[in-house]
Amino acid sequence: MNITKANGKAEYALIENLKKRSGETDAKIVEIVTNIINSVKEQGDDAVREFTVRFDGSVPKKTVIEKNELQEYLEIVDEDFKNAVIKAKENIYDFHLRQAQQSWMTTKSNGVIMGQRVRGLKRVGIYVPGGTAAYPSSVLMNAIPAKIAGVEEIIMVTPPAKDGSPNPDIMAAAAIAGVDKVFLVGGAQAVAALAYGTEKIPKVDKIVGPGNIFVATAKKLLYGVVDIDMVAGPSEILIVADKTAKPAFLAADLMSQAEHDKLASAILLTTSGDIARATAKEIERQLKYLARQEIIEQSLENFGEIIVCENLEQAVDFANELAPEHLELCVEEPLKYIGKIDNAGSVFLGNYSPEPLGDYYAGPNHVLPTSGTARFFSPLSVDSFIKKSSFIYYTEDELRKAKDDIIKLADTEGLTAHANSIKVRFE
Repeated sequence: MNITKANGKAEYALIENLKKRSGETDAKIVEIVTNIINSVKEQGDDAVREFTVRFDGSVPKKTVIEKNELQEYLEIVDEDFKNAVIKAKENIYDFHLRQAQQSWMTTKSNGVIMGQRVRGLKRVGIYVPGGTAAYPSSVLMNAIPAKIAGVEEIIMVTPPAKDGSPNPDIMAAAAIAGVDKVFLVGGAQAVAALAYGTEKIPKVDKIVGPGNIFVATAKKLLYGVVDIDMVAGPSEILIVADKTAKPAFLAADLMSQAEHDKLASAILLTTSGDIARATAKEIERQLKYLARQEIIEQSLENFGEIIVCENLEQAVDFANELAPEHLELCVEEPLKYIGKIDNAGSVFLGNYSPEPLGDYYAGPNHVLPTSGTARFFSPLSVDSFIKKSSFIYYTEDELRKAKDDIIKLADTEGLTAHANSIKVRFE
């Protein structure tokens, strides 16, 4: 990895380089996905079947797995894997349960009643990739907060293997997380089917979950027809380290994100030149033992950097500017700095809180804002699956007291029918 000394310019040039990863979607992809969406909207299941054959080679004989059938996969998968998923589920559930909001109502002494009703969405769709990018952990992270929010029905779509069978690990995770029904279909056609509904696949209120560029583009184009979680960019990690950090840990954590994608970014900010050089050597040493070596090398070469900062304050300022998806604080007193981090998807404190702890097990959600959007977006949460309505009750006397103010405001805006709605009640 390249080692750069922070000078107020070089490190910020890196941000501009990272922005190139999340440019506008290729026009050809938009055209292809738009055609898929329109076809599914007009032709329903026939279009879904046609695109599945075109892109995946064939349609599975069994395309729907009911909730009771999901339980069967718990007997098929590795026992240690199943137990790990159950423990992870407990941690994720406990964390997200604390996010749940309650409806409320207030009654004033004058008889006015106001309040807010909070309830879960009726039906949510979860997209889960198949093939080499099959992540059972994503099933937990998307389904569990939806269940806590009170979503009535969770529909999952996931592409089958080439032989038409589902991934058993994903099915087991779906059973543990409480998914209601699974459709073995993937790609933009699955997203379109969830958005519009077909004879077989029910229409949902929101679509969440990761996918390839076609899936991401479909979600982006269909936003407004249906709600979505976010349009996720390449994965990223930023580590802030002082002289107490361990280079072997830093190298391992940087590569844990670099292995996701050739466009992933992994950046280390450190106040120690010795730590910077030792980490670079550790990357070379550890890399040879890792399965996704080529991906890691390209990611680190194009979007990785080690930056030596003058002090931790400078590093924190840069972190807030970058607004990373994952931020590790491998410093002597990490809790001292948590209040100074304004822009980050998820923050990992200390040498023994590595990013994969959050990906799989600890409890906080791993669906996080990327590409600098942590400046204004939040992680997926229970809030992502609820909707709110306010309500108002006024007595005749209280409306009479307020009528002149309301009429004045309406007349000022030129909305005479609004003003009339108040006047007519007191003529």
